[in-house]
Amino acid sequence: MSAKRKTDSDADAFLHALKHERKEEIEAVRAIIRAADQKLVERIKWNAPSYGYDDDRITFRLHPKNVVHLVFHRGAKKRTDSFTFEDETGLLDWLAGDRAVVKFDDMQDVRGKKTKLAKLVARWMKATN
Repeated sequence: MSAKRKTDSDADAFLHALKHERKEEIEAVRAIIRAADQKLVERIKWNAPSYGYDDDRITFRLHPKNVVHLVFHRGAKKRTDSFTFEDETGLLDWLAGDRAVVKFDDMQDVRGKKTKLAKLVARWMKATN
């Protein structure tokens, strides 16, 4: 018997009501994230689905509405401690020393990045917690 996933009921309601040109891609990326780490808690933060254990580490950026971005970060507050992360997947576009983004253009792009994204999610959560 599998453990019940911790999902804020607001996350399901938010996604159900979401009007976005790339909603199909958002749902597909969401499924990849949720499958990559069964311990992740899903909630709505910064007006988008966000994932973490006790604090958020991976958050969708839903604007502009013609693309989907997934932001990998170390929480809401700027941290001054040293941090390095080796991106073996090549998916991350670094915005700062402790935050990066993965962009998804369309469903073909999501499918092409699926395996690498799952590995990246697992490694990011291990490195940032």
